Amino acid sequence: MLTLSPGNVSLKLLERIWREELPVTLDADARMRIDASAARIDAAASGNEAVYGVNTGFGKLASIRIAAEDTATLQRNLILSHCSGVGPDTPRAIKRLMMVLKLISLGRGASGIRPETVDLLEAMLAKVVTPVIPAQGSVGASGDLAPLAHMAAVMMGEGEAEFQGEILSGGAALEKAGLTPVTLGPKEGLALINGTQFSTAHALAGLFSAWQAGCTSLLSASMSIDAAMASTAPLIEEIHTLRGHPGQIGAAATMRTLLHDSEIREAHRADDPRVQDPYCMRCQPQVAGAAMDMLVHAAITLRREANAATDNPLVLLSEDRIVSGGNFHAEPVAFAADMIALALAEIGSISQRRIALLVDPTLSFDLPPFLAEDPGLNSGMMIAEVTSAALMSENKHLANPCSTDSTPTSANQEDHVSMAAHGARRLGTMAENLFRILGIEIFCAAEGIRFRSPLKTSSPLANVCDRLHEDIAPLTKDRFLAPDLETAAQLVGHGELLDKTDIDFPCLEEMMHD
Repeated sequence: MLTLSPGNVSLKLLERIWREELPVTLDADARMRIDASAARIDAAASGNEAVYGVNTGFGKLASIRIAAEDTATLQRNLILSHCSGVGPDTPRAIKRLMMVLKLISLGRGASGIRPETVDLLEAMLAKVVTPVIPAQGSVGASGDLAPLAHMAAVMMGEGEAEFQGEILSGGAALEKAGLTPVTLGPKEGLALINGTQFSTAHALAGLFSAWQAGCTSLLSASMSIDAAMASTAPLIEEIHTLRGHPGQIGAAATMRTLLHDSEIREAHRADDPRVQDPYCMRCQPQVAGAAMDMLVHAAITLRREANAATDNPLVLLSEDRIVSGGNFHAEPVAFAADMIALALAEIGSISQRRIALLVDPTLSFDLPPFLAEDPGLNSGMMIAEVTSAALMSENKHLANPCSTDSTPTSANQEDHVSMAAHGARRLGTMAENLFRILGIEIFCAAEGIRFRSPLKTSSPLANVCDRLHEDIAPLTKDRFLAPDLETAAQLVGHGELLDKTDIDFPCLEEMMHD
């Protein structure tokens, strides 16, 4: 059980929670703030002042006062009416991260939620009661209303949830887990569904995958450089310090380490007839480094958002006021998601060009056509390269910005929205596509390195080739390739190939502090 301090939760910890699906609890300071804000809401509910979401309707209906005896019905109706999501269920790890992010937001002590409601959310994570949350329905303003409503419905005993491999009614899932539904008090329904946690969870998952892909692209590019006998002169440190971008400097340094003791490199250091290599080889530090710098900017935004109070209205304890605002508007998340999407697309774009180079005998410096033994009879990696091109093109399309696509909703009360939810949701598909592109590049590069025998690649890259060949045999003749391409993608996605290098790759959290 991890203890969280809202306002100070690190990305490293959030990544652990996402990857390992860990339960969490809020620290004592958060509990004190929750108690204080709940008391302030309780006082407002028993007073005569109109307070949005406590004793009024919602959205365009905010001018309608609600009688004190109807406040519980008001919150229940809010959740049920907002359970309007459609489409496939959201991946479980992302739903659990969303629930954790909601706890962090509530723990800032500005939402007025009761301790027992927070307790239930923590217990659902601990007992692995996971709401069914349709993926579509949020426009990323007024919060991720529909997805979060499906979460809140389970807390009331409504909706559906997964428990021990079964999809049950919310009430049955809670009962089987030994938990009791809550009756939502004043403002609690609004506190649960106002916020950016659905969008932010997807964006964080995309960020973590994109950073891993960026690091893997330094590995795959280094392998391609050796396979094509390309020059390592463009990796010289001073070239990159003269420009000064930290991502570029770190990318080049990593690639120098990966290629340090390569016999292949030493064999053509002198008397190489080529003056310059194509950009996909020569400019990898510049392209991947720029992508990683952009991911750092997105990470800074998402770390802030993960620790933010994104509710409305907010209980301002220092002023003893309850004030309507707009922290639920997910524009920062939408911009971050668009940046991550651009990075994913560009990392894949330059990787695909290296794949194309390796299979082209006019560019690959004496490698056989399509990396095929007995080419003509065998087609080798011909169509694997075409597959990488299809994946690259799909990611380019998906990288089009979502944050610019606002549309008015809710009778023009919510007249500008962020579209952060689907902007962040697409990142999962893009990351999977990119893992497949990088897997194909590593497969091709390993074949190219094999053709350079008896010359040996560097120690880190040899370890990677050995790990790859544990699951994927060298391509000595044509065979059914689809399972091998999927295996390569899985090795990339799980980070196993990075681990086999035994070197330190750039660390996202460290670069955020530079």
